[in-house]
Amino acid sequence: MFSSALKSFTSNISANYTISSTPTSVCGAWKVYDAKKKSTGKAVSVFVFERKSLDPQAGGLGPRSSSSSLKKVHEEVIARVKKESNLLARLRHPSILELAEPIEDTRSGGLMFATEPVTASLAQLLQDKDDQEKAGGVAGRPSRFVVEDSDGQLQRRELEIDELEIQKGLLQVAQGLEFLHESAGLVHGNLTPDSIYINAKSDWKIAGLAFAGPPDTSDTPSNIPPISLSEVLYHDPRLPRSLQLNLDYTSPDFVMDTHVSSAADMFSLGLVMLALYNSPHTSPLKTNSNASTYKKLFSKPSSAPSPTNNFLSSRPLPKDLLNGVFPRLITRRPAQRMNAREFQQSQFFDSILVSSIRFLDGLPAKSPNEKSQFMRGLLKILDQFPRSVLEKKVLPALLEEMKDRDLLFLVLQNVFKIIKSLPSGRRVFVEAVIPRLRETFIAPKNSANERDTAREAGLVVVLENFRLIGESCSGKEFKDDILPILHLGLESHTHSIVDKALNCLPTIMAVLDFSTIKHDVFPMVTAVFSKTSSLGIKIRGLQAFVILCGGSSDNSQDMGDGLDGAFETSKNVKPSNNAVLDKYTVQEKIVPLLKAMKTKEPAVMMAALAVFKQVGRIADTDFLATECLPILWAFSLGPLLDVQQFQEYMKLIKSLSIKIENEQMRKLRELSSSSNGTKSNELTNVGSTDAFFGRNGNDVGGDDFERLVLGKGAPSNNTDMLGDSLRPQPQRSQSSRTSTPVFDWSTPTSNNSRLSSINGLNQPHTSTSHRPSSDPSLNNFAALKPTPPPSTGVQNPMINGFGAMSPMQPSKPQTLPWSTTNTPTSSYNQSQPAFPVPTPPKSTSAFPQFSIAPPPNQGRQNQYGNGVSGPGRQGKTGLDAYESLL
Repeated sequence: MFSSALKSFTSNISANYTISSTPTSVCGAWKVYDAKKKSTGKAVSVFVFERKSLDPQAGGLGPRSSSSSLKKVHEEVIARVKKESNLLARLRHPSILELAEPIEDTRSGGLMFATEPVTASLAQLLQDKDDQEKAGGVAGRPSRFVVEDSDGQLQRRELEIDELEIQKGLLQVAQGLEFLHESAGLVHGNLTPDSIYINAKSDWKIAGLAFAGPPDTSDTPSNIPPISLSEVLYHDPRLPRSLQLNLDYTSPDFVMDTHVSSAADMFSLGLVMLALYNSPHTSPLKTNSNASTYKKLFSKPSSAPSPTNNFLSSRPLPKDLLNGVFPRLITRRPAQRMNAREFQQSQFFDSILVSSIRFLDGLPAKSPNEKSQFMRGLLKILDQFPRSVLEKKVLPALLEEMKDRDLLFLVLQNVFKIIKSLPSGRRVFVEAVIPRLRETFIAPKNSANERDTAREAGLVVVLENFRLIGESCSGKEFKDDILPILHLGLESHTHSIVDKALNCLPTIMAVLDFSTIKHDVFPMVTAVFSKTSSLGIKIRGLQAFVILCGGSSDNSQDMGDGLDGAFETSKNVKPSNNAVLDKYTVQEKIVPLLKAMKTKEPAVMMAALAVFKQVGRIADTDFLATECLPILWAFSLGPLLDVQQFQEYMKLIKSLSIKIENEQMRKLRELSSSSNGTKSNELTNVGSTDAFFGRNGNDVGGDDFERLVLGKGAPSNNTDMLGDSLRPQPQRSQSSRTSTPVFDWSTPTSNNSRLSSINGLNQPHTSTSHRPSSDPSLNNFAALKPTPPPSTGVQNPMINGFGAMSPMQPSKPQTLPWSTTNTPTSSYNQSQPAFPVPTPPKSTSAFPQFSIAPPPNQGRQNQYGNGVSGPGRQGKTGLDAYESLL
């Protein structure tokens, strides 16, 4: 749309500015575009007037106009437009629209000039309010203007008209009129809502000076031609209404008296105020651009605005305006009207908020003492201001005062309170506040390292509001613009500033990523912890380590450690963020720092204990056992700790030990379950007597041996000295019998002999068989002498094999089948596997090739000296039995 038309403009503005493709507003005959200067990025508003709007085809002029009259009309319109721009270039005042680029002609006849950024005109804002009320909306809702900036991005602008906005705006317009009347010597001549603009800071600015001129009573020579009332009062239907005098806001001085004076602007100001409170928001005068209609309205008291008819307003008017202002503005006689200065001093502006805004406008000219008092008082009444006024009026003025280092502390307190109260605080902080903070704290380079107390005071305010800062910006903005300010605080020589900087760590953990925390934040904290000599900073550094390890500042009060099941982990404070330090950094960086601490102050020791609690959650059990526990024991034995503090250390040491033990047991069980348990058991039992003999018999207890040696009597359970039962055993099935051990040097026993042995075991004992009993003579015995072997019909192979060694003999021999596995002889023979058995000599024995003869057949008596009576042999008792045992 505008881009095609813009190509025909060969102006300096179009070459040096980036202009948006669509207009943000239409103010009279002007289309207003947002733009930015290419070299500096400064935002401006570009006003464009197109000559084709005057063509008959465009509806600007009637179809019966001749070519000569058209040319004359064009010249008049262009002259008025240029006059407006030229006056803006000459007049410089805070309440006059500021011109950025002068008006330029183009080849196509268009006109263009640039001003400070504006949002809308007052007429547009009032029209938006009328549309809201017609649609049934709530009056007083902010007007929303969605506009496209020069970068092609859509932005929503809100304008709100409440009582304070009206008071502030009218006060600014009155200040502009005072400048025009008293300093510039001009009468505006056409003060309407279309000639009042609202800029980006929500300030009301006067423009529309196409009909401005000196008053009739002026004695000062001026190069500006006077207003020709005969021409401007006549409405030409061939011209757009926006380029002609608006009679609805014109003073009767012009229409009825044909007199030009500054009082005419005050009458017009009164009609503008009535439009603000009227519904719809228009002038109470309806003239239809006709001077005759205007005169008829004022010829009747009922049709002219006056106090008797509420000044023709459809709504109730504020009492201050109704009683003190309107009667002195909207009056037929110019001499009875108040001037612009008196209007500013009226009761309508007598409020603390309006007075504060007026003081804020003149703040640069105030003394340092007055500025300081104002900043302290402003902090108490900020909550009473409308949010739009805070954002667009108060905040920009405060940011400008940040250049004054003496006021930096007070200014920042007000700035952060405003940011906290604004719904759009995040956007405002990024766009307006961060550049000022960067300019104030990061940009200055003090090569001499001189201490700037005013700057440090402002730094304290920034650190105190770090949580709000973290919530108001993204991670990238925080890293690029705010993190250097934190670094500045950590490097400060003032301990209180360093303490506040370390206290900001929870906010940092919630905003920054893991890489930034590890490589940028952690080195700062370790440097402060290593270099400081303050115990307070030392403790704050340890608390920072707790947070970096995933804890919080409250973990020092946490009695449970969460390392085992003895404490309820649900009560523990959850980590502030997942972006905590990794295991390697904790083990290789933090623990050595703790180990190198030399101070033994209890407060430091307890802060270190909180760090070790977090380390216990992260580090490996091997590291805890070899590195952490020795340090904890050394710290726990500090001479300054009291009983409760020592118990806290012991609680952590015990819980860590339990954790290490459980982890080690788990590892060992996993290793044990993964290996072959059967092979492991076989390897473990190699060479043991249980593996050699088996576990069929009962073990010989120490009590049985003691009874045997001391002669305390036989045990009560009818067992022999080796624990074998001497009672007749019931016959067992072959599958349940325990097989007798077989040696490679023994004679295999046939099944028949085994069966006969078992049958012999079940037979009743002979008269010579009896149970063994202890002999009292064993308590005292003489020197032992070997006895010769008895002469029997069958030679004893044991005697032949071992020389004079005799088998064991019980104190009273008994007759038992030899082949049973529970006989003393069997036990005795099985207990001798380790020594070699020599080859027996040749004899007349029936078994010459065996060291141990096979058991006798059933019904044959045992011929060995093992406690069983044989033919031609009597059983030994007393000392002889003991000698034969040995």
